[in-house]
Amino acid sequence: TYISRIRQDSTIDNGLNLWCVSDNLRKGAALNAVQIAEVLGNRCLKKG
Repeated sequence: TYISRIRQDSTIDNGLNLWCVSDNLRKGAALNAVQIAEVLGNRCLKKG
């Protein structure tokens, strides 16, 4: 799973815009992607 181009989404408060691609997506990989998004979201929310 690759996550790239993480940017602030100006169309929604505390929004993120990102590009995500995966090959042979499985439960473990999906969970990792969600956990990464949660960590990034929490960091951005604490700053804003």
